[in-house]
Amino acid sequence: MNTNLFLTGYPGFLASSLIEQLLHDHHKQIDHIYLLVLPNMRHKATEELKKTANDPSKFTVVTGDITQQGLGIETSMNQELQNKITHVFHLAAIYDLAVPKDIAYQVNVLGTNNVNTWVKELPNLQRYIYFSTAYVSGKREGKIYEHELEMGQSFKNHYEQTKYMAEVLVEEMKDKVPTTIIRPGVVKGHSKTGYTIKFDGLYFMLNMLDKLRFLPFVPYIGDGEAEGNFVPADYVLQATSYLSIDPIGEGKTYHLTDPKPYKMWELQKMLTEHYLGTTPKGKIPLDFARTPLRWRPIRKWLQAEPEAMDYFTTTSSYDCSQTVKDLEGSGITCPDLKDTLKPMVYFYRKYKDDFTRQIEFD
Repeated sequence: MNTNLFLTGYPGFLASSLIEQLLHDHHKQIDHIYLLVLPNMRHKATEELKKTANDPSKFTVVTGDITQQGLGIETSMNQELQNKITHVFHLAAIYDLAVPKDIAYQVNVLGTNNVNTWVKELPNLQRYIYFSTAYVSGKREGKIYEHELEMGQSFKNHYEQTKYMAEVLVEEMKDKVPTTIIRPGVVKGHSKTGYTIKFDGLYFMLNMLDKLRFLPFVPYIGDGEAEGNFVPADYVLQATSYLSIDPIGEGKTYHLTDPKPYKMWELQKMLTEHYLGTTPKGKIPLDFARTPLRWRPIRKWLQAEPEAMDYFTTTSSYDCSQTVKDLEGSGITCPDLKDTLKPMVYFYRKYKDDFTRQIEFD
């Protein structure tokens, strides 16, 4: 039987990049790719395919909305999909740490529930791949294992909480549907080129360094003892492509996290040295650094979210033993973060004034 893929989240960066990776790795197997896009994104998605797809005829743009029952897909198209789809990749979500609760719940939880319901009706389904996050662990500290989910945890923000609630719904399907759950850490740019379309996550630290470069010295923020779990996009894409198609990934949950993460103070030191050519001196309390970011003008000037500061304090360590074991022999490994910082800083320095790559702050 031919392999026909269905992806949500296009034309977002993650979905677009994953398509390229899947075609690179499995082009002989893949017959057709269906992309669910919001009605107001149809033109953009179509134009994006014209620019990036080597063979546009291999794709079909499907208008719909995960927040609607049946995903809002037109009846005749839905019948075609029911007959053909073998792999579903659910990537559509609200990823903003500062997202309001109602919006996060509508998209991340209700949207995932609608996708789950739709997936259950696919007679030829070989795999359902759900994109979660390592941070469904919330405020839990200590060692976090891949098989753990419902541990009575509380959460730092609505993003974490709603992604957790969505993953619980997907986990409940594992005995009925062949499922793979992917939990990345914080994704950064390509390990070798530094390429990224958004300066968020670890880039908030670069944004702050850029704005504060006039200071005689830059202090460390807080104790910095928490692990910073940042992983390059190419590792996440390669690992996802492999584990989603290979039989070894069925029924499993994977932490696509750094097996040897640095602590936040080490990351701040390395980034400051790479970007400013100096070493941080002294230390300011985390609350002192967080308070100014609650003010919109300062938040917009520094281009950083106060919610990101929470990740300086939660001392969680994400075990990825299952991932490392199942990737053995594939040639896919997570690179040492320090070896990826030079291209990251180079790319950031070149494009930091490109407003389309910066997060919009309210």
